[in-house]
Amino acid sequence: MDDNKDTAGTAEWVDGETKVEEAPHDHGDEIRLWLRLLTCTTLVESEIRRRLREEFDFTLPRFDLLAQLERAEDGMVLGEVSKRMMVSAGNLTALVERLVESGYVSRTVSPKDRRVQIIALTQAGRGAFRTMADRHGEWIGDMFKQLSARDGAALMKELGKLKGSIRTSLTSPQ
Repeated sequence: MDDNKDTAGTAEWVDGETKVEEAPHDHGDEIRLWLRLLTCTTLVESEIRRRLREEFDFTLPRFDLLAQLERAEDGMVLGEVSKRMMVSAGNLTALVERLVESGYVSRTVSPKDRRVQIIALTQAGRGAFRTMADRHGEWIGDMFKQLSARDGAALMKELGKLKGSIRTSLTSPQ
């Protein structure tokens, strides 16, 4: 197997972590750890994108939008979805339009403020999302299957510490 191919075999690439291994003394432990996290995230995300596209002809951003709406029985204001997904409302507009056209999402005007749009999953959208979410869970489980329950719990705990450390550094004056 070619070491420069991703797990899906779709493109040649060398991740940052692998590049650093060529000169490990040029980088501190924190940089190598960050690159390992980034590499793992990139590998998982790339594979999820590929599987969504191949199995459902769906994109990850559309899936993420459906996931946000699935939690909101009465729908959500476009601005709130934008904040939760950390993208601009302008970027969401095209996603919403495609999902409205496909029958997965409805769009209505707020009765309180006609400038505000409320988007919600339709029954078809709920069904499609549930099917995709179930498969998504299976895919993640498959990718993480080499971790024991104990390893997974330990990793979760350590990543929680890292998340706290990052948040602290963001609020601390430099």
